[in-house]
Amino acid sequence: MKKIDIMKKTILSLLLAAACIGRVWAGDEPPTVESNKHLIDAVQSHADYVWTLVAAALVFFMQAGFALVETGFTRAKNAVNILMKNLMDFSMGSLAFWAIGFGIMFGASSTGWFGASGFFLSDFKVGGDPWVLAFWMFQVVFCATAATIVSGAMAERTKFAGYLIYSAVLSAIIYPVFGSWVWGSLFNGEGWLEGLGFIDFAGSTVVHSVGGWAALAGAIVLGPRMGKYTKDGRLKPILGHNMPLAALGVFILWLGWFGFNPGSTTAANKDIAMIFVNTNLAAAAGAVLAMVTSWIKFGKPEVGMSLNGALAGLVAITAGCASVTPLSAVIIGAAGGVLVVLAVLFFEKIKIDDPVGAISVHGVCGAWGTLAAGIFNIGGTSATIIGVQLLGITACFLWVFPVAFLMFKLIDKTVGLRVSPEEELEGLDVTEHGGNAYPDFEVYSYGSMGSGGGSAVSAAVNSPNQVDLEPVEQT
Repeated sequence: MKKIDIMKKTILSLLLAAACIGRVWAGDEPPTVESNKHLIDAVQSHADYVWTLVAAALVFFMQAGFALVETGFTRAKNAVNILMKNLMDFSMGSLAFWAIGFGIMFGASSTGWFGASGFFLSDFKVGGDPWVLAFWMFQVVFCATAATIVSGAMAERTKFAGYLIYSAVLSAIIYPVFGSWVWGSLFNGEGWLEGLGFIDFAGSTVVHSVGGWAALAGAIVLGPRMGKYTKDGRLKPILGHNMPLAALGVFILWLGWFGFNPGSTTAANKDIAMIFVNTNLAAAAGAVLAMVTSWIKFGKPEVGMSLNGALAGLVAITAGCASVTPLSAVIIGAAGGVLVVLAVLFFEKIKIDDPVGAISVHGVCGAWGTLAAGIFNIGGTSATIIGVQLLGITACFLWVFPVAFLMFKLIDKTVGLRVSPEEELEGLDVTEHGGNAYPDFEVYSYGSMGSGGGSAVSAAVNSPNQVDLEPVEQT
């Protein structure tokens, strides 16, 4: 036994000596609390970078989701046009946000109204901290989301050139100005709304209501699609051509939202767990309650409404995803699911034609979610909190809608906003892009869709005598 003990001690001594020699040769100092903290901080910093950029990639993938949703909910003769608009929303939006938008949104501000530095990513210095690059990448995909929301509401009748002007202006000015009021301090800025305590963690208002109210302005200026309403004002359904595409788009958006909401931490920490759960529960509750509401309203569980219900739940929970309980998330999402069905029918009734229900999903449910973030705030609520939430919701509408309306009017008076009746009948794929999404098939239009993003069930209920199985237009 003594020989074994001596042998163990000898081996340990040799290992210790080797470690000391290696440390001397390496020129390393003995570890301290301070040096260990430095290493831990470095690992955390690297993890924050990785998580933020992975989340940005997930949000970028949402562009594919929007493209598929909008394509599926509209007619085949306009599929290429939808895809082109979504592509340019991100491409042109990236350039506009790089040049102007990011500086307005996050640049240094002495007033709290907008930033005035950081244009063309001038905050980035070679050899300096590259966090501005990771942060910019995460923010530009949010900007593109706001811009893309409008595409669906203005589908099937908008001049492509006019739409490009809108996309650049929203990405460079409209979205960044309001964003600076709420999120400016996330970088170099300072926003007056965030100074009041406004709660919008991931953008129910900053992203979704901005896009929704701009969509409302665009839809009003454009007017309804040809054939949407009869001369006596009755609604005629215009059916979307591919519900499987629309459903796939919604699932992609649901996935992307796991980058949208948890990614807004811009930090790889334990907080993302509850945000993930809240995001999923709200989407599920929204889908279920929209299905139930459409079932009661139309007599059948309507697929378009159910899909939009999931999106409504996601939009609604985005503001409070980090500051409400899972139970509250279910309530918020469920209310969003009911609200989106009622909102779609309301806008149809007042003759605002929104082919995909974007105004209802993003504008209305974005406002609801922002209010709900105050009502269900995990840290408690008060009249002051609710008042600030209402102020932010109102400020968003009063900034975005009038400015967007004026912009669309100016576009209409200059380059033109709406295509000619002949072009609309033929389809924008051919007239605007010289292409065809389905060259091996003959494309027909079978009447209208009753509700934004709806299908034959809601169409028949809203206008039971108007759904005709004979082709009314051939392109």
